[in-house]
Amino acid sequence: MDAVSELLAGVRARGAVFRQTVMRPPWALRMASGAPLTLATMLDGHAWIVPDGRDPVRIAPGDIAVVPGDAPYTVADDPATEPTQVVTTADYCSGRTGTCGDPAEEAAVLLSGAFERRGELSEHLLHALPPVLVVPAGGSPYPSTELIAAEITRERPGRQLVLDRLLDLMLVSALRTWFETPDSTAPAWCRALDDPIVGTALRLLHESPAHPWTVADLAAKTGVSRAALARRFTTQVGEPPMAYLTSWRIALAADLLRETDETVSAIARKVGYANAFALSVAFKRLKGTRPTTHRTKAEPPWPPT
Repeated sequence: MDAVSELLAGVRARGAVFRQTVMRPPWALRMASGAPLTLATMLDGHAWIVPDGRDPVRIAPGDIAVVPGDAPYTVADDPATEPTQVVTTADYCSGRTGTCGDPAEEAAVLLSGAFERRGELSEHLLHALPPVLVVPAGGSPYPSTELIAAEITRERPGRQLVLDRLLDLMLVSALRTWFETPDSTAPAWCRALDDPIVGTALRLLHESPAHPWTVADLAAKTGVSRAALARRFTTQVGEPPMAYLTSWRIALAADLLRETDETVSAIARKVGYANAFALSVAFKRLKGTRPTTHRTKAEPPWPPT
């Protein structure tokens, strides 16, 4: 599994997460579902996404907007339009997938989707997203919004699973387009994956985090000197190789603590530490808490049960 795939593995759509809304101007929706990540696209008409305290962003039909974080925001026909409806968790709960409103001439059709809570590895990527990421129509080749809209209105076996996977694919496709756009603000390590030297080093660290890596080992694998690798890696990724490896190991450990019942000692060995004490020291230094405390302090689920 490549690094981006692994980082996105914890961001999943499960349950009835799609909502298709038909609106006549003037209209404005206050999106307050509390979801950790939402997507929005217009099937017909345009819209403005207005995050609190930030500049509004316009989306046209087919554009995909990715909004990270659980803070409320507004989607409207005009940035100045006051919200007349609040979209909450209940609007994304089981049984509520479908179309809200009646099709009408000159009506705007908004398709929105919400993701459940994510893990530490996913946070590493999604914290790097801008407040609103817009991928223009045609920039993300699949799936088509028409396909998703058609699936919403059908009562067919397996519909929910199909919708969940379509939403996952929609996000991955949008993010991949963002990574590949030359002037985007994608995190430095994403761009570094294309570098023949730094990219190789990153893949080695991601694929074998438990290996006792040193800068000398990585340099030998990539065919450059230790100084050259350290300098190039730090310039492109933003931190030295061993610092990056530590943060990667701790993110892996954090997810394993939440998602498995393995002992701290077993997890320590799995992510590259000799014992539970060594992991605990590194974990406390980076996250401010001990592994056992992290395990017992569960994140609230989304949607709430």
